[in-house]
Amino acid sequence: MSERLQKRLARAGVASRRAAEDLISAGRITVNGEVAVLGRTVIDADDIRLDGQLIETESVPKVTYMLYKPRGYVTTARDEYGRRNVLDAMPRIPGLHPVGRLDRDSEGLLLLTTDGDLTLTMTHPRYGHEKAYRAWTDGPEEPTQAELDALTDGTLKLEDGPARALLATPARGGAFVTLGEGRNRQVRRMMEDIGHPVTRLLRYRVGGLWLGNMEVGEYQQLDSRDLEDLLHPEKVPAAIWERQWERIQKRWG
Repeated sequence: MSERLQKRLARAGVASRRAAEDLISAGRITVNGEVAVLGRTVIDADDIRLDGQLIETESVPKVTYMLYKPRGYVTTARDEYGRRNVLDAMPRIPGLHPVGRLDRDSEGLLLLTTDGDLTLTMTHPRYGHEKAYRAWTDGPEEPTQAELDALTDGTLKLEDGPARALLATPARGGAFVTLGEGRNRQVRRMMEDIGHPVTRLLRYRVGGLWLGNMEVGEYQQLDSRDLEDLLHPEKVPAAIWERQWERIQKRWG
């Protein structure tokens, strides 16, 4: 049975379907020795390679990790400048890749998985999985609630279009900001737009999964309960949610 090459790559845990399309467009994928093009279909017998390395599409187990990403690490699969990569902080597992991005200067909760379907679910805008951040800002004045309301009222416009946060509240020396989308450096750009450039940015929650008491550079494999919380935050009991939020406020509030 044939299927689109980008779907096969996602199923193998190489990348999300959109990222797989980028790999194909960049000429990094070959099928039976020929450079692949978008629109190519493949079958089980085809020899598929990324940068010359054979991709095992059937044998990759589905595993997912959460990592407390340190600042200074990039989340691209490969970095032309030789900078530290989040995969350097993880076990060597074929097909493991970051789910979305967290920019080099930011820290906090980052998912890594071999499950291409999970990557698609977590990164496609139509699913709207929440991402929550703690931002520290520059300047003598802290952001006020009135200023932060500009992030949530739908009036803010960035160079790549309107931007809107789901929630924005003041914190000591900065703010807590929750997004329902994940555009490039979005929190930083939104905060700068209201006159409060970010000096430190930490992501402490994705969906219903919280960073909790993890330390910088620490990682842990997610079990079925963690994945359920991640994908269905509305099912997390209110008492557990409140306990996690209190933990975040105590540690970073």
